[in-house]
Amino acid sequence: MITIKEINKRFGKLQALDKVSLQLNSGECVALVGPNGCGKTTLIKTILGMVRPDAGTVLFKEEDVRNSDTYRRQIGYMPQIGRYPEHMTIGQVLNMIKGIRSDETSLDLELYDQFGIERILQKRMQTLSGGTTQKVSAVLAFLFHPQVLILDEPTAGLDPVAADLLKEKISKEKKAGRLILVTSHILSELEDLVSHVVFLQEGKLVLHKSTPALKSDTGESTVARSIVQLLKSAAI
Repeated sequence: MITIKEINKRFGKLQALDKVSLQLNSGECVALVGPNGCGKTTLIKTILGMVRPDAGTVLFKEEDVRNSDTYRRQIGYMPQIGRYPEHMTIGQVLNMIKGIRSDETSLDLELYDQFGIERILQKRMQTLSGGTTQKVSAVLAFLFHPQVLILDEPTAGLDPVAADLLKEKISKEKKAGRLILVTSHILSELEDLVSHVVFLQEGKLVLHKSTPALKSDTGESTVARSIVQLLKSAAI
């Protein structure tokens, strides 16, 4: 579904991405991991078209994303920190986004209902806790039935019940054939979700493997412990 070919991106003296090539397919839940500053955010923003690479190509369903921005309508993005107009209420933000996507007649309101968003529609964004803002971001990411979900630290700030509801939703969408790309510093939360791991270090692709292959190669029983071992090796 998404093909990344020899992507390079430099910011001044920093080589953020160095000839990164990946194939990401429908039905996969891919953990994007690596040390801080390894290029994860740059890669995500490159896929979203928010960063233009210096070289290389990103294909969405075999079409070069540089030729069109309509592919983004098929991606649901949940940022690590959602930034919304502070003076607007939750209801106004939701209506604004739905207005932009006015051609979308079918909405996924499962998280909207489970998080009880209807009860707090009149709250202004500037008054929300980090966890409630995360709930709004999650609702928006899933709202239009996207074929691809990019979730950056999705459970950060969520209470345990909300985090569990979100993980159940991610699992359901994976089974429905969505491609899911997720980052998380809480490695144990990835265990039951992730089918593949992509490991970046200093802008380079170090590893892209299925979770069974990763656990076999590292000799660990869990994805979390396998990733910790990779991170320790990267720090040496």
